[in-house]
Amino acid sequence: MEREAEGLFAISKAGHDKGSIYVVVREEENYFFVADGKNKLLENPKKKNKKHIQIINKKAIEAIADEIQGNTKVLTENEQIKRAIKLYR
Repeated sequence: MEREAEGLFAISKAGHDKGSIYVVVREEENYFFVADGKNKLLENPKKKNKKHIQIINKKAIEAIADEIQGNTKVLTENEQIKRAIKLYR
């Protein structure tokens, strides 16, 4: 049984973006759609073959949950993704 990957961190294993960290925003049969909040935004995610992505079993929102709660500044979803990736590194 395959687990739900949306919202999890992922690392690109192939392509010109090899080693890049993303957040999975959508999943289809053979593809993940990923965003990094900087170059690939939530509105236009990158389509990656499932074979070319390594899923990291950690939710992106958990990485910044405490910071969001303590922060009065409202972050857009893309800023949240970018911040979560920065904190993960």
